[in-house]
Amino acid sequence: MTNPLRTNPLMKWVDRFLGRGEAAVTVPPLDGALKPNNLLEEARIGLEIPVPDNLVSTGETLIFSSGDRLLRQPADGSAGALLGVAEAPVAALAWGAGGVLAVAAGGKISFRNAGADLVAGLSGGAQDWSCVTAMDFAPDGSLVIAIGSSKNGLEDWQRDLLDGECAGSVWRLDPKTGQARQIASKLAYPNGIAVEADGNIIVSEAWQKRLIRLAPDGRLLGQVMEDLPGYPARIGRSVRGGLRGGYWLSIFAPRSPLIEFVLREPAYRKAMMAEVDKAFWIAPALRSGRSFREPMQGGALKQMGILKPWAPTRSYGLVVELDAGFVPLRSVHSRAGGSRHGVTSAVEARGKLWATAKGGDELVAIDLGKEGV
Repeated sequence: MTNPLRTNPLMKWVDRFLGRGEAAVTVPPLDGALKPNNLLEEARIGLEIPVPDNLVSTGETLIFSSGDRLLRQPADGSAGALLGVAEAPVAALAWGAGGVLAVAAGGKISFRNAGADLVAGLSGGAQDWSCVTAMDFAPDGSLVIAIGSSKNGLEDWQRDLLDGECAGSVWRLDPKTGQARQIASKLAYPNGIAVEADGNIIVSEAWQKRLIRLAPDGRLLGQVMEDLPGYPARIGRSVRGGLRGGYWLSIFAPRSPLIEFVLREPAYRKAMMAEVDKAFWIAPALRSGRSFREPMQGGALKQMGILKPWAPTRSYGLVVELDAGFVPLRSVHSRAGGSRHGVTSAVEARGKLWATAKGGDELVAIDLGKEGV
């Protein structure tokens, strides 16, 4: 949890003056279980698909989105197929134990079966479900929903970060009645949801670079991970963490000292967002290296055409396996110069780790028994 002393305006001024605490520009190193490797980049199995996202597992089949399309991919790696088309780009998916697929799209939530047909008797209510980032079913059958921001849409997540917003919230929806209530607010872009067996809720709070635990009624119970080396996305369940299970945490973009410095310069940020094309802001990105106009390029990255080992990067591919106590066990990476970046979802099915590299336009599968993971 946040240190109460750091909420004091005087202490905040002292931190900014000394460059410490929240004003520090240091970034935790990738070490230990997060030591860089090329397992994600070098994985052999991949399906090229535009901006894949929102990956969920039904046990036998994987369902994910690509824009407004819902696609089915068998967990054994055989050829997939189009499952259906939503009324708008799909924002989030969740699979319930009763065989119900929750789909957030176009500011609405609908409930479908495994064939993408609407399920009678279930409703998302009249709530405006804009900027939904993640969903998960609770043991009682309710749907827990993360709203990234009430001030910026899904496509403006970079602006939400640069503006320092804390406009996210968590809601609970009863699909049988369509009634929804807000259980937590003023969150810094909640971007992943995992409901534990006891009903407690794990939330990845992206702009705070941490995972927090909420009680079923939304009370903050504490943080389970802090000071992550990147911005966390969705949380998938692992079946390798013993009887209690574990999680796969997707990190959709890396932190860097340059970005941390820019986040502490409000005048510069405002001028940059007003005068520079959004594609070239000094901000995290789902993909990079495609234009010489990017803020980090040229001699900072390559020398004589060779990528420097220490080259900074605006985008990265990273999935971390956590045990039931949220201790990192291992990780898979696509490093600077790689293409499988911007991982937003990861799930485990039939001995494979499946991940949506949204920035690399690819659904990737890593054979956990053969890839050295």
